[in-house]
Amino acid sequence: MPTPPKGPRLGGGPAHERLMLANLAAALFEHKRITTTVTKAKRLRPYAERLITFAKRGDLAARRRVLATISDKGIVHELFTGIAPAVENREGGYTRITKIGNRKGDNAPMAVIELVLEPLSPKQAVVKEAEKAAETAAPAPVSEEAAETESPESAESAESAESAESAPSAESAEEAPEAEEKK
Repeated sequence: MPTPPKGPRLGGGPAHERLMLANLAAALFEHKRITTTVTKAKRLRPYAERLITFAKRGDLAARRRVLATISDKGIVHELFTGIAPAVENREGGYTRITKIGNRKGDNAPMAVIELVLEPLSPKQAVVKEAEKAAETAAPAPVSEEAAETESPESAESAESAESAESAPSAESAEEAPEAEEKK
């Protein structure tokens, strides 16, 4: 039996580990959160996130690939129609592992692994929108010749815009002392 790349096997052989991870992933997708040992949760995380990535693709080949690992069609349907649309804007990190202490019987460290179905925070969404807007609205560099050959009409409109901007500030300066006198 070849040694796996991430430590000893969970259970016996490789077939048992594959089946165990598939069953844990199915339970995770069905219940949205499960309690298991820390070791199993850490081994389940990349397995489940890869299945969610396939579900985000949403095509027939991805569905068949997920069905090859999870045999329950109802859970696969829930994965493709419920979970994948909920995490479509998220670029990974679909699961969260929280350690909850040791099990009473054998003192095994336990953890809760759950799906992160909350939408991205508004701050992250605003940052992404700003980055896209900055890329699309980046002004083209203006050459010096184009600036010198500016038409007189545009120069006049620029001057009138400057005077219009300064006018409201002068009016507000006059109104401020009047407001103080009324008090």
